[in-house]
Amino acid sequence: MKFRNIASTILCSVLALSTANAMAGKLEDIQERGYIKIGVSLGGEPIGFRNLKNEPAGYDVDLAYRLAEKLGVEPRFTDVHGDARVSMLFSDQLDAVIGNMSATLARAKSVNFTIPYNRAGLRIVAQKRLNIKSLEDLNGKKVVVGRGSTGEAFLKRAVPGAELVYTDNFAPDGVLLLRQGRVDAGIEDSSLVDYLATKDDKLVTLEGLYSNDPIAIGIRKGDPEFLRWMDMFVSDYINSGDYEKAYRKWWGEDANAPTLTGSW
Repeated sequence: MKFRNIASTILCSVLALSTANAMAGKLEDIQERGYIKIGVSLGGEPIGFRNLKNEPAGYDVDLAYRLAEKLGVEPRFTDVHGDARVSMLFSDQLDAVIGNMSATLARAKSVNFTIPYNRAGLRIVAQKRLNIKSLEDLNGKKVVVGRGSTGEAFLKRAVPGAELVYTDNFAPDGVLLLRQGRVDAGIEDSSLVDYLATKDDKLVTLEGLYSNDPIAIGIRKGDPEFLRWMDMFVSDYINSGDYEKAYRKWWGEDANAPTLTGSW
């Protein structure tokens, strides 16, 4: 009995040590290798795109550079969209995703999310000539959606009569379909379609938002220490005032940044 108790104590100690090492693993791994693998969505301005030098740029990319700087490592970017954002975290091909990802309950089953670094709601963008004014007007219309997106799920529930046109990446693929007039409308985060409508006078956005989603950094489950550090990173970004500066940089000096809390 005594031997059994000793063995049990040793086993518990080993498990506790292994767990502690695992929790500290991601931060240590990143700093030891000298770079962090970050998934970003480079589909379109202002969230993420490639500039004239073919370099990643945009609101999310700026935050990714800041993350690497705070860690003291080099950022290595992978352009990811849709469900790949989750699967590449799960397979450890990425350390973090800063890719305009809505922190939903469904995704939270597979991914850990930080506190939000942005907020965006679903909004409809449509061809101005069609005079689309409401969701009901989308029945029978071709509406482009990102495959696996929150917009797809919403339209299936709210407008079952809409003809959904799927793209793996709303930006740039869905944006191109809209600009070419090959679809009647689209649904995506307001942060993207509001900007799009200011750049193309053939398009118009409908009033109102159909959600108010937190946009957060996604990381693989199983590393609470890494999640805690990432929460502190986002908190510092918000509380320092740099969040509002970054928002105005990409959406214009008169833009009203969504209210965020730096609490974690």
